[in-house]
Amino acid sequence: MKVQAVNPGAETGALLAGSQFSDAYSVAVEGGTLDARRAAERMLGRQPRWIEALMALRNYLVVPFGLKTPSPIRQASARTVGIFPVLSESPGRLVAGFDDRHLDFRVVVDVAINGDGQRVTATTLVLTHNLLGRTYLAIILPFHRVIVRSMLRGVAA
Repeated sequence: MKVQAVNPGAETGALLAGSQFSDAYSVAVEGGTLDARRAAERMLGRQPRWIEALMALRNYLVVPFGLKTPSPIRQASARTVGIFPVLSESPGRLVAGFDDRHLDFRVVVDVAINGDGQRVTATTLVLTHNLLGRTYLAIILPFHRVIVRSMLRGVAA
């Protein structure tokens, strides 16, 4: 259940034109029963408590700056996955994210056949709009990398 850093697919850049940041992580999953929605729900729908605590702290700290904080959505919806709005969806790819004053964000969950199993890849794209967006991105990046890897491990578990 090793999560690997991979190069973001060239075609993902079109999902957020002009993005200044992108990264991707991938994990092999046994079997072949996941579609992109189910993989995204496993990844984004149920998070370890330490990630929930970090997100709560993030939401508390950004309120004075007028940044969006997601409302806790506990009910499954075709329009959301976890706390993120779904922007597009196919069996092999789900794109979620939002646009804000300081930055636009996309998370792309791809599922592909991989031998006897599947490979799930999570790609993050960010387009910053101002100094606040660039500062925010710089602050959260170390956490982002740890969180995405942990969430992908949850897909494979």
